[in-house]
Amino acid sequence: MSLPKIYGSRFSTCGQRVMTALYEHNVEFEVVNVSVTELKEPAHLARQPFGQMPAFEDADGFQVFESRAIAHYIDAKYKGQGNTLLPEDIKQAALVEQWLSVEYSNFNPSAGAIVKETVFKPVFYKIEGDMAVAEAEAAKLAKILDVYEQHLSKNEYLANNQFSLADLAHLPYGQHLVRGPFGHLITSRPNVNAWWNRISSRPSWQKAIAQ
Repeated sequence: MSLPKIYGSRFSTCGQRVMTALYEHNVEFEVVNVSVTELKEPAHLARQPFGQMPAFEDADGFQVFESRAIAHYIDAKYKGQGNTLLPEDIKQAALVEQWLSVEYSNFNPSAGAIVKETVFKPVFYKIEGDMAVAEAEAAKLAKILDVYEQHLSKNEYLANNQFSLADLAHLPYGQHLVRGPFGHLITSRPNVNAWWNRISSRPSWQKAIAQ
């Protein structure tokens, strides 16, 4: 029997988001490596028309792209197997979706920009990052994380006091952020730091980054 396939790289941030969702549900899968040059080739564009990674193909041939959409699909398909990441209760589910939207609209743009300038450019592209851009985004992210700090003073997780898709979505860029020159944005906020340690120590995430 064929396994679900992730087309991309085990080291890509968005690919790690998908792998974590699969590990949370104890699903076996295969990673099909796609190089940067192959991203724009017809075979991959048929799976991901924007030439990005990852793309996902289920065992039955169903295809979906965008890591958050893939994670939603995985959680819905494997409900009852492993850990539920989006509750069936509509009010609880709405709170998860609320914080997923916060991650996508507020956390991710600034965190992603910081990581691009401080990690991706110097480490992967061997060019100097723009620290002025990183500093400006750090100032924005500080205000965002102040809201997180207050919210997490009364909650162990972002929604319903249980690990969910909302927490999971923060892991890929959070790992690079906390290790870099702006790691204090997380570590200097006690509640945010405790939450980060809680979610980043999950076995599913540890498996995803151990590849």
